[in-house]
Amino acid sequence: MILGVETSCDDTCAAVVTADGQIRSNVVASQGLLHARYGGVVPEVASRHHLELLDAVIDDALEKAETRLDEIGQIAVTRGPGLIGALLVGVSTAKAIAAARGLPLIPVDHLHGHVVASTLGDDPIEPPFLCLVASGGHTFLARVDEPSA
Repeated sequence: MILGVETSCDDTCAAVVTADGQIRSNVVASQGLLHARYGGVVPEVASRHHLELLDAVIDDALEKAETRLDEIGQIAVTRGPGLIGALLVGVSTAKAIAAARGLPLIPVDHLHGHVVASTLGDDPIEPPFLCLVASGGHTFLARVDEPSA
């Protein structure tokens, strides 16, 4: 199983996914209301809240997946693009878990993750398909001809 960690902006996220793409859990702790009073995401505030939330979010993802960290075989983490401080929290946490347990660390491009997410779960989209990604300041069309590794 793979533990995924995502902290590229203001959502603190963790998920457990099987090697064949079955989503066992997906936990999202949103900071949306916190940033609303500022009219947008404040990078320093987002980073500090990731620090406060990430351990509990990971624990919740493992519990919802009915698994333990001992059963995780790989750690995946968003490496960018995103807010550098927010990304550092997720990458540092994922690196620490991977290093402590001798697990492979898989860096994931945030935008690639958006595209590939549609190929996971109970009703996955099979290639070929066209995908519109609109994420923060990044908007593009992706033509997907083959499954992604």
